[in-house]
Amino acid sequence: MAVLAIFSGQLTKADYETLRREVNWEGNYAPGGVFHAAGFDENGGIHVADVWESQAHLDAFVAERLVPAFQKHDLQPPQVDVFPVHNVNAYSSIDKYKV
Repeated sequence: MAVLAIFSGQLTKADYETLRREVNWEGNYAPGGVFHAAGFDENGGIHVADVWESQAHLDAFVAERLVPAFQKHDLQPPQVDVFPVHNVNAYSSIDKYKV
């Protein structure tokens, strides 16, 4: 079953960019990854929404790639809430936001 993972925590934009380069999730796609979006609030908090094909795919990515990168750069991992997916939509306008 697909899952929606919401990551929230204190992480600067520079830290996020460091993780993007280190983990390279855009160039080396994680098996089971479907969707990723990240934003920052006015207090510098990060909020990420990911959709994964399964909890097992999410868990493997976090354990094998994400946690080691957080540890390497001495960053505090975010809080993660996971929910079963009920519906996913991606509209054609999504292309203008792709990195």
